[in-house]
Amino acid sequence: MAAAKKAVLGPLVGAVDQGTSSTRFLVFNSKTAELLSHHQVEIKQEFPREGWVEQDPKEILQSVYECIEKTCEKLGQLNIDISNIKAIGVSNQRETTVVWDKLTGEPLYNAVAAPVSPGSSVPVAVVPSGSSVPAAGTSSVWLDLRTQSTVENLSKRIPGNNNFVKSKTGLPLSTYFSAVKLRWLLDNVKKVQKAVEENRALFGTIDSWLIWSLTGGINGGVHCTDVTNASRTMLFNIHSLEWDKELCEFFGIPMEILPNVRSSSEIYGLMKISHSLKAGALEGVPISGCLGDQSAALVGQMCFQDGQAKNTYGTGCFLLCNTGHKCVFSEHGLLTTVAYKLGRDKPVYYALEGSVAIAGAVIRWLRDNLGIIKSSEEIEKLAKEVGTSYGCYFVPAFSGLYAPYWEPSARGIICGLTQFTNKCHIAFAALEAVCFQTREILDAMNRDCGIPLSHLQVDGGMTSNKILMQLQADILYIPVVKPSMPETTALGAAMAAGAAEGVGVWSLEPEDLSAVTMERFEPQINAEESEIRYSTWKKAVMKSIGWVTTQSPESGDPSIFCSLPLGFFIVSSMVMLIGARYISGIP
Repeated sequence: MAAAKKAVLGPLVGAVDQGTSSTRFLVFNSKTAELLSHHQVEIKQEFPREGWVEQDPKEILQSVYECIEKTCEKLGQLNIDISNIKAIGVSNQRETTVVWDKLTGEPLYNAVAAPVSPGSSVPVAVVPSGSSVPAAGTSSVWLDLRTQSTVENLSKRIPGNNNFVKSKTGLPLSTYFSAVKLRWLLDNVKKVQKAVEENRALFGTIDSWLIWSLTGGINGGVHCTDVTNASRTMLFNIHSLEWDKELCEFFGIPMEILPNVRSSSEIYGLMKISHSLKAGALEGVPISGCLGDQSAALVGQMCFQDGQAKNTYGTGCFLLCNTGHKCVFSEHGLLTTVAYKLGRDKPVYYALEGSVAIAGAVIRWLRDNLGIIKSSEEIEKLAKEVGTSYGCYFVPAFSGLYAPYWEPSARGIICGLTQFTNKCHIAFAALEAVCFQTREILDAMNRDCGIPLSHLQVDGGMTSNKILMQLQADILYIPVVKPSMPETTALGAAMAAGAAEGVGVWSLEPEDLSAVTMERFEPQINAEESEIRYSTWKKAVMKSIGWVTTQSPESGDPSIFCSLPLGFFIVSSMVMLIGARYISGIP
C-alpha cells in the first residue's frame, strides 16, 4: 500500500516561504501542484527604537531548519518517502538586509527589516525635486525609517534632469530598499565596518543569507541571489542584469561584499547537513529556485503572458503586471521591477508593481479601533446583511494616499452618512474601499503599459471573503480569478526549483499548467453602475486630500498673521500702562 502511494505521488518539490512574521516549508507534488504537507513557525520582530524594525537572522535560519524537519516528519506519518523530494525553492520577504561574517557565519547585526505591520508612519521616498511622497511598492504603512536622513542627503546629489538611480533600477530613492539600509549599517555599526575592512563581510537579502547557510555556510556556502531580489536593492541595473558600478559608488557600497546574481531557476548548490537538522533531512537535495515573494506569487499564479496581473491581498495589496521583455517606466507612481528569469539562458521578464497601503489593515482598524467587529471574518457577515453601502464611502487614507495620488496631506474619511447608516453599511464600504483602490492601481497600469487587463488573478488571506471578491469583479468590471490552492507564493518558488535545468521534474509548458482549478467571479452589475460608483469614490478621495497642511518657509507662517490683533492689543496696553504710571508719577 505504501509503495503504491509513493508510485502515485511521483517527484516532489519543497519550498521555503520566509516572510516578515513567519517561516514555512511546504511540499508539493510536481505533477499535480497538490500541497501535501507543510509546517509554519512564527518569528519575532524587534523594535529597538521608534521607527526601527529588526529581525534576528539566526532565528530566521533556525525557523527554516525547524520547518523542514517538522514537515519531513509529517510526510513520514503520511507514509511519504522524503527521498522523493527532488528540489527546494526559496521565496522571501524582499529588501530586508543582512550582513554577516563569512569566516564565523555570525550575523554582524540584526536584519534591518522591510515593512511589517501597520502603524502611524508613512513610508517616504524622497524624489529628486526634494518633495516627499509615500514610497511606491510598499505592502503596509510601517517600515524601518532610520535611513530617512541618509535618503534626504543622497537625494541632493541626484541631478534634477538625470535621475540615474530610477532609470537604472526602476525604483525611487527610498528608505524602503536595501542600499540605504546597507549604507546605514556601514556608517553606524563598527562590527560591519571592521569586517568590510578585513574582507570578512558578506551582504545579502534574506534569500542570500538562507542559501549561503543551507549550502554549507562557512564550509563552502554559496553566496548568491536571484535577479528579482537583486532588483530590489537599488544597486542592480535592471537592463544589464548586473550590479552597477556607478550605483555602488553613489551609495558607497564595496562591490566585493555583494552576492553573485543568478537566474530564478537554476541549481545554486546542495543542501548540507546541519546540527540543527536531526539525521540531516534532505541532505544533497539541490536548492534550485529563488524568487522574491511577490515575483513568486506572480509565477505561482502562472502570469507568464504580457498583460497578466495578480493582486495579493494582505495588510495592503501588491499588484504586479507582467510587461514581458519590455521594461516599462511608470508615469503614475508605479515601480518597474524584474518579474522573473526562469533559467540561466532564458529571457528576463519585467513587471510594473503598485501597492494599496491599506487593505486588510482597514478590517483590523474596524475591529481594534472601532470595535464594530470581533473578528476579521465577521466583516463578510455584516456586509452580506445589507449588500450595499447605501451611499456611504470610506477612504482609509490613515497616513496619506499612495499611488496614483501620492498625497501625504490626505487623511481617512467616511462620508455620505445618513441617519439610516449603520455598522453593516460601514463594513460594506470598507470592503469597497479595498476594491476601489485596486482599480486605481490597475487603471494606472493600463495607462503606463497600454495593455488592458482581461481579468485579474488574486491571492492572499482576504480572498477567502467572497463578498470582497465579487465586489472586486464588479468594480473592475472584469472577471476576478482565484486559485483553489491559496499558497501561490510557495508554489511559485517550488515551480522555479522543479523546472531548473538538471532537476526537470516540473513542466512550465502552458498545456501542463491548465490542470490548476480556479474559482471565477464575474461582474454582476452593468458597466454604467460600476462607473457611477467609481466616480463617487473619486469624489470622496478628493474630499480626503488637504486635511494635513504644512507651510514652507517661503510662504511664511500664517499663525503669525493670525496673532497680529492680539499683538497690537498687548503692545498698546503696555504703552497705555506705562503712560498712566508716568502721568501719575508712580516710580
